Amino acid sequence: MATLTAIDEALRGPGRSFATSGLARLAGTSAAMARLRARAARVLPTAVPVLIQGETGTGKELLARAIHAGGPRRHRPFVPVNCGALSAELIDAELFGHERGAFTGAIARRLGRAAEADGGTLFLDEIGELPPLLQCKLLRLLQEGEVQRVGADRPLAVDVRVVAATNRDLRALVERGGFRADCYYRLSGVVIEVPPLRERGDDVAELAVRIAARTAGELGRPGLALGEAAQRALAEYAWPGNVRELENVVREVVLFAEGPEIAGADVRLVLAARAPRSALAVGAAELVECLRRCQGNVTRAAHELGVSRPTLYKRLREAGLEGAAFRPPATAVRRRVGVPA
Repeated sequence: MATLTAIDEALRGPGRSFATSGLARLAGTSAAMARLRARAARVLPTAVPVLIQGETGTGKELLARAIHAGGPRRHRPFVPVNCGALSAELIDAELFGHERGAFTGAIARRLGRAAEADGGTLFLDEIGELPPLLQCKLLRLLQEGEVQRVGADRPLAVDVRVVAATNRDLRALVERGGFRADCYYRLSGVVIEVPPLRERGDDVAELAVRIAARTAGELGRPGLALGEAAQRALAEYAWPGNVRELENVVREVVLFAEGPEIAGADVRLVLAARAPRSALAVGAAELVECLRRCQGNVTRAAHELGVSRPTLYKRLREAGLEGAAFRPPATAVRRRVGVPA
């Protein structure tokens, strides 16, 4: 494993151009994205396995591709595999390959996605869905650089960098016995957390402007742009579906906007159709129940309701409520963490 000093030297040398070409694909100027790029840059020149964690729709595969494109393996294949899309039997043959006649329907030898990625990057999406038996075979790949095809007499040597992604808490899954600990520790050479869109501040407007410009060009409306009111309306939404949801909303807004500029009303109309409930429509009793459940944590309550914090604060003021009133007593908190009252 490369030392951090060696990594820093690589980034100062020719490898720096790799970082520029790869990580430049990750849009956003927020502090959260700056931290992500800085962390990702440290692993680019290495072959260290990377585990990418984050909510659905945050762009985990985009980060994986950026890591591949920014490193010395960029001229070799980037091979993605969705571990949750196939049954255990099919994912075994898909990932590790099989010999002719290994099972019914195996009319020809299959190389397998791991072998196809030889010299490059194997991206394992939804790694938390990988069955236990295949976790064992993956561990052999990570430890020995070998894959065992179904029906083969001997293993095949491959040289791949493994990048995995999950929207699940893999460590908690290990503690519950749902994922092999040894496989987890091999996969998590470096863990990178992709922040949800609601924690990325002004990135919402920046991303929306880019998506709108691209979509408008595709639809033959290159002059159509997001107005400031439209950008504010997008920024006020909580985006539970993250960047993927933002892309879908902006595409729909561009498709149906009638004026020369996309207005705030255009955005609100699409958001209302997709999520007719908002914090402003939530009754006081439901707000109270949500705040109790979240122990007065307004950020968590806003996330549960699918709205932004400013919108929820507005509704709380209208209802005469305060999040602080629902926080547990200080003595209870101290006892819970083992501090004397």
